[in-house]
Amino acid sequence: MKNSSYQSGNATGSSPQDEEGLFLNSDWRTFRARLVAGERAFRPDELLSSVVGPDAPMYQPITISDKWAHTIHEPEKGCLLIATEKLDGVHIFERTVILLLSTGPIGPTGLILNRPSLMSIKEMRSSALDVSGAFSDRPLFFGGPLEEGMFLVSPNNKQGDVDGVGKSGVFDEVMKGLYYGTKESVGCAAEMVKRDVVQVGDFRFFDGYCAWEREQLRDEIRAGYWTVAACSPSVVGLTSVGSVGLWEEILGLMGPRKVW
Repeated sequence: MKNSSYQSGNATGSSPQDEEGLFLNSDWRTFRARLVAGERAFRPDELLSSVVGPDAPMYQPITISDKWAHTIHEPEKGCLLIATEKLDGVHIFERTVILLLSTGPIGPTGLILNRPSLMSIKEMRSSALDVSGAFSDRPLFFGGPLEEGMFLVSPNNKQGDVDGVGKSGVFDEVMKGLYYGTKESVGCAAEMVKRDVVQVGDFRFFDGYCAWEREQLRDEIRAGYWTVAACSPSVVGLTSVGSVGLWEEILGLMGPRKVW
């Protein structure tokens, strides 16, 4: 990785030390996505012809858009599980996009992102999520078949708000700028709203979640039920929660090649 960043630095006039510092201070997922984009952009013969010979053009660093997604081999925190055609007809999981919140020692857990909300928390009267009045009018999304309430929180772009949430110790970070909490931390979330650290609109609440035993998910991936993908935070931002078109959008970002 360091060699790649050094090449980019030399091409743009910055030093290797500057480029290494940029990498360390940036989201590592974005850095990996640039490497993947570079591999897609050049076939080995094209890459060789571009770097040898007296008239060879200088290496140009790969740029990627704000929204990106690509396949990865192993599940990791913050990755997506994209249902394949093998789950067509399975009502709960058909064409779902699941965000993995953790891959802990007991087993992975996640939330279904693309099921629309039909009612608010107050209307649902869900026993899985004990919510104070601050959030009672918020929509409640279906997160999975296991009964427990969870929520995602993503502060707006004010740096102070992001730092306040990240350093609070109340929520667990999923990826840069995106955190999750459980029903045990709803009271703390409401208090942070009162203190104007976050806004009510910075939350998305879920009734239910998904979980697998330690090796169960890997077995399902090997069997072809899920495609594992990394993506930019903008792909799974709060505005994407409940979007029925999210499954198609992510497959489009991953390219025209069939992924299962």
